[in-house]
Amino acid sequence: MNEGESKAVTEILHELSVTSHVQVRSSTELAAQVTKVAAEEDEKRIEDGRGLLRRRADYRAVGRAPRSLTLTPWQVIHAIGLGAASARQGAGRGLAEHWGSLRYNQALEANRGRYLQLSTEGRELLRFYKATQSGEIGTGFASLLAENIVRSQYPDHSVSVIPADIALKAGWSLSSSGTGPRPEPLQRRPHFFVEAWQPGQPSKVLLLTSKGTHSSAHQVHKQLSAASAHVESVHVGPYGTVPYLLIGTEIPTTESLAVHALEAPGTTILRPPGETSGADLDLVLGQENRMADVVRSTDRGERTVPGFQVPPDSFAWFSVALARTEAATLMAFTGGGKPTAQYLTKEQGQRHFLHGARTDPAKLRDAEHHIHDIDFVGTDHIYRLNGTRVEAFSGLKRSLYTHLHHGRVNEYRREVHALRGQWPDHSTSGQWNAVSIRPDGTVMAIRLLDK
Repeated sequence: MNEGESKAVTEILHELSVTSHVQVRSSTELAAQVTKVAAEEDEKRIEDGRGLLRRRADYRAVGRAPRSLTLTPWQVIHAIGLGAASARQGAGRGLAEHWGSLRYNQALEANRGRYLQLSTEGRELLRFYKATQSGEIGTGFASLLAENIVRSQYPDHSVSVIPADIALKAGWSLSSSGTGPRPEPLQRRPHFFVEAWQPGQPSKVLLLTSKGTHSSAHQVHKQLSAASAHVESVHVGPYGTVPYLLIGTEIPTTESLAVHALEAPGTTILRPPGETSGADLDLVLGQENRMADVVRSTDRGERTVPGFQVPPDSFAWFSVALARTEAATLMAFTGGGKPTAQYLTKEQGQRHFLHGARTDPAKLRDAEHHIHDIDFVGTDHIYRLNGTRVEAFSGLKRSLYTHLHHGRVNEYRREVHALRGQWPDHSTSGQWNAVSIRPDGTVMAIRLLDK
């Protein structure tokens, strides 16, 4: 290792901790452009015989959208890694996908105005896996913006962003039975459920779609138009009433990033008929086999169409499914294995976390670090960045980890909710070059090993 390489890596790690800005764009004009593109697409579909695409068309500018997000690149990488931890259904494979977020260590940098843009390295990455990069980076920014918007709407709540496909698999089969292609509404689904919750109280829920593109703003409009069909496939309560966010990240090759957002406002509370308190989140979910049907009202009465619907009498079940899917994600972030599997049904990937790793799962959570005076438990990854050894660590506050390790979701939520606003926001810590701590109690940190 020569001096030039060491300095370069030190600078890279420093850039990960530098606070920058990302533009947020949400306007009546954006909603109009998306509607225009949707109409053009529907015309094409009618001409070629595919028929109209079912969409939600009640979107508008986000009333509580910030003008920009202020964050570090490392916070974005943390969000990407957390989202991937449970989404790939496997302890070894899922963990590899989680650490795959580190490919973006050199992808983002701030320009002179301190707005994030693609770095030279990021533009090189773009050539090799353009679609993957835009999708994953878009997911990171979408989850962070959604948290910001929902937290501003419900400031006395905690906010969780939960992978929709994993949660839905607790009740429905998302794959084809082999009898031909599934109806389009079953193929297009939102990417996340966003849950605003307080311990012991019924949660509020909305849908989130995440898109990303390296192309122009017009491509963002096309993606948000497609996203309006993704949110139409899932209904919580009566047809068409659950609120949602459509978020698309524009990632130009030379200009700063911009996040475009639209919403359908409203409130869907997961309060079952006759109940006033929240569901018992420690209950173990059994795998259900629900019909992929949605009841839709028409001028001629009710009719059933393909889709996923959670009726009010299933709100308690759905509340448990959301909370336990989040718990699985958090435990996968610390290393996977049996502590993750306990929160998943068979269709959600339980067996993969029990038996899918070549490495002994019990040895994956063998890393413990004291960061910002907080004890964290998790797993680490040592690799070479431009020839220099670095260590990345992902974990969960020890007491929170203990609750989830023993299946105590109610206790986890009570403690993490009480800690709201108390987490340190410093982007470095002692020996760690970049640190991100999220309100869910997770940490992601990176440091240089070679001195």
